[in-house]
Amino acid sequence: MKYHLISGGCGFVGRNMAKHLLKTTPDSVIIVDDLSVGLAPAQWPVVSGRFLGGSPKRVQGNVEFWGDDERLIFWNGDFREFLRNISANPAWLNETYGLSLDRFADVFHFAAIVGGRAKIDGDPMMVALDLSIDAEFFYWAVRHKPARVMYPSSSAAYPINLQKEGDFVALKEDDIDFVTGNLGQPDMTYGWSKLTGEYLARIAAEYYGLHVASVRPMSGYGEDQDLTYPIPAIARRAAGKESPFEVWGSGKQGRDFVHIDDCVELMLLAMDKIKDGSAVNIGSGKITSFLEIIELFTEFAGYKPPIKPLLDKPVGVHARHADMSYVFEEWGWKPKVSLREGMKRVYDAQVRALS
Repeated sequence: MKYHLISGGCGFVGRNMAKHLLKTTPDSVIIVDDLSVGLAPAQWPVVSGRFLGGSPKRVQGNVEFWGDDERLIFWNGDFREFLRNISANPAWLNETYGLSLDRFADVFHFAAIVGGRAKIDGDPMMVALDLSIDAEFFYWAVRHKPARVMYPSSSAAYPINLQKEGDFVALKEDDIDFVTGNLGQPDMTYGWSKLTGEYLARIAAEYYGLHVASVRPMSGYGEDQDLTYPIPAIARRAAGKESPFEVWGSGKQGRDFVHIDDCVELMLLAMDKIKDGSAVNIGSGKITSFLEIIELFTEFAGYKPPIKPLLDKPVGVHARHADMSYVFEEWGWKPKVSLREGMKRVYDAQVRALS
């Protein structure tokens, strides 16, 4: 039996990846999360019913075994502690929890200090702890050699001078060039940590032969994203018919929104296509302002409120969107979920939450 590992597996991207693997493979999935921001499996939201049945089949210490076949295994704790345990004793999981694990198949490293703009700007030193998490992860990975590794970087790694009002461009993968040293100034400590993580991924591949792929997602969103992120928060306020409708900054700042289903699909494709640690964008290639998002959600809600800008709120860079030409043309991949369809799914989820 194959075992996949997902760090940060209870976060937004991690749990969606876990659900996808459980639905599409016969393999077991081990998720590790300290629940500082994530949701325990019992709380994983789905469109209808409960994805996992509501309660684990059995519990052993800080580990929950989910499903009749116990294919989802949740280890509750700091991922760095998990790595230290398995580094000290490679047979630790087998001896402690009765698994039959030789080595991990695919490893998805989502563990990070994450949050919206308020967290990135408001507590940058806490976000810098991501450097510690990534360093310990790659130190473990190059020694224990899982079959494949996915390292999710971020669009925040791109130079902020390419994302200014009146002077922004579609961001191309080679706008970050580790060979020439053309890296630019990334976005706060979060961007720096992801840029460093990409560099570690390349070192792991070149010096240690690790199969690792990196991706730079733009603004991912989905039905089960929590309200600390802008898209579900805006949808919730539209569903409640807020008026006047508040927007951080002018609302003219724009992002490249991509649905979580498309993010998961392209991550898996990247693992098939890339093994040297290099990164590709995940996005739609289109920029949409927050005013346009508000207009869409209030259209769904059937009203047209006045807009109230909150100019004292943090907004980040003015415009951030991907040049998707490489993935579109070389890999033949396109996002399947349109902006309107994806946002309607989010809106409908918030309507249900309020009912």
